[in-house]
Amino acid sequence: MNEPVTSESYAACLRRLAELTARAATQRAEAESWHERQCAAAERAVREAAEQVRRAEAEVAEATELVERVDTEANHLWQVLRGRLGAGARRLGDPPGPARGASGDPTVLLDRARELLDRTRQPGDLPGAVNPLLALCGALGAVVAYAVGAGARVAGERYGGDLAVGLPVIALVVSLLGPLIGLGPAKLLADRRHALLGPRPMAIVLAAGLATTALLFTVAR
Repeated sequence: MNEPVTSESYAACLRRLAELTARAATQRAEAESWHERQCAAAERAVREAAEQVRRAEAEVAEATELVERVDTEANHLWQVLRGRLGAGARRLGDPPGPARGASGDPTVLLDRARELLDRTRQPGDLPGAVNPLLALCGALGAVVAYAVGAGARVAGERYGGDLAVGLPVIALVVSLLGPLIGLGPAKLLADRRHALLGPRPMAIVLAAGLATTALLFTVAR
């Protein structure tokens, strides 16, 4: 048989129900607070991840721009070096790629290479010790031109006709160009010494060529 419900047992049930309701409300509040904290943490993590992605993309773009700038500058410096070496530049081939395991700022190395090339940017004139060789170049050019001209005159005399008229004129022009022919070997001499064929060396070649040409015409009279 069921025991009759008294006022005391009813009041105890009400107190128990109030306690359970309060506990449930507390736990619900704690759950809601925990959920809000988790959501806030998740949103914060998403924002931080998005910021890291933006920074990474900016770093990638900056690194890509640096690579392109370094490649462009390296190719330019390589071409400058090939131009300084002249004929010997064929042995260099294509520009070298990045060294394996290289680290550090490549612009520092490029600046050093640029400074080194700037210090050797303008080759000097040929030294005075090669003046005899320059004079020899002018004299040989004049002799070669005079020999070609003499051969043309002989051919004109042999074959006669229009050639007898035209070839002597051509021979005279070629003979007069003799001093200029000596500039060719003089330029090769300057390139081999990594120097400039400046006004002084050119004047020596032309003077020697003119003197030799005049001497040859004088002797031939």
